[in-house]
Amino acid sequence: MSKMNLTRRGVLQTGAVAGAGLALPTYLSAAAHSGFTNAPTGDTVTLGFNVPQTGPYADEGADELRAFELAVEHLNGGGDGGMLNTFSSKALEGNGIMGKKVQYVTGDTQTKSDAARASAKSMIEKDGAIMISGGSSSGVAVAVQGLCQEAGVIFMAGLTHSNDTTGKDKKANGFRHFFNAYMSAAALAPVLKNLYGDDRAAYHLTADYTWGWTQQESIQAATEAMGWSTINDVRTPLAATDFSSYIAPVLNSGADVLVLNHYGGNMVNSLTNAVQFGLRDKQVNGKNFEIVVPLYSELMAKGAGQNIKGIVGSQNWDWKLENQMGDRYAGTNAFVQSFGTKYGFPPSQAAQTCYAQTLLYADAVARAGSFNPCAVGEALAGFEFDGLGNGPTLYRADDHQCFKDVLVVRGAEDPSDEFNLVEIVEVTPAEQVTYDPEHPMFAGGALGECNPGA
Repeated sequence: MSKMNLTRRGVLQTGAVAGAGLALPTYLSAAAHSGFTNAPTGDTVTLGFNVPQTGPYADEGADELRAFELAVEHLNGGGDGGMLNTFSSKALEGNGIMGKKVQYVTGDTQTKSDAARASAKSMIEKDGAIMISGGSSSGVAVAVQGLCQEAGVIFMAGLTHSNDTTGKDKKANGFRHFFNAYMSAAALAPVLKNLYGDDRAAYHLTADYTWGWTQQESIQAATEAMGWSTINDVRTPLAATDFSSYIAPVLNSGADVLVLNHYGGNMVNSLTNAVQFGLRDKQVNGKNFEIVVPLYSELMAKGAGQNIKGIVGSQNWDWKLENQMGDRYAGTNAFVQSFGTKYGFPPSQAAQTCYAQTLLYADAVARAGSFNPCAVGEALAGFEFDGLGNGPTLYRADDHQCFKDVLVVRGAEDPSDEFNLVEIVEVTPAEQVTYDPEHPMFAGGALGECNPGA
């Protein structure tokens, strides 16, 4: 049996009167209160947070867990309230969710789909979790989303960037706040063209699972559309820690750009190996050799150290966003203040998306006046909101994907400290990264019907 680390956590403050100030919206029938999986019966409600506490994405998982704990604290009326104070929806009152005190259980996905499903299954069946969130791997997210659809609970995806999560593998019970590979590529391509020109030859190293495949497909399509050629795409195992044997062939390939479709510890190790092989000091085809990392975070930048300097990529959010880009990104400073006070350092993009997802779920329950997953799903689908740090955001009904602005970032050349390793190059408007729900990169699946379970 897969190793699991399940821990029930209480919280500090209890809620006020259940359902105070909330009314059942007219678009929901009385069936919204009928039987469904893990319907809360007492004065508490349990959420399940399933994150990688071990494996190549463990750093991201640790920050996700910190954010979940903070969100629960704020939902139950503790702390300074964080983004509850800036959130455009005012349905949440700091009295839990519909007056029920929020409790939670945690699990270790180990960055493995089977372990993640087993962990989520235990949280649903043994601990009574009514919502599952978390994950830093799209393979995990797709697997757990499928499980939640079968079990009749809502899945609020954590850090998952594969197109497939809200593409061919989308589910009615699943919702993603984080952006995706197509959006990264759409935001990055114009910047890469301006920085490096339109006549480049790219060599890709790609994590061999759903995220890597769709990230590589997306960035290849976007760069070829602007004139780049693709020399090769080599798949690498997620469990790899030494990428030297994959980097060596790049040297004589004729490529003048290396695209690392890697994340977490994989990216830290592959970038380190690439620098050790002297790629950043090379000239090929009369041009300086460049390295691109389509998706990375402050946590990865810290792991990569000096090697991240000048490396271009994309992010879903950055803790400096409101200070540098203005009050369009309200909520960022409130979250950074809350998180920094509790933990002593700024939050990552993984933390922000998990915190936001927890609030969005709770808010949907409050607006629906029910924990029934189908009522919650109706409240989330098509929901437009602001004040959670990303600017105006839409939860599109067609695929349950959030659409919002995307950040293009670069490793700082002269960082002031360990928390300023990444600088914002530009913010790409949501309109530039929006695509048709039937786009070929997202085709092949259907949301299907909401499953309320029991």
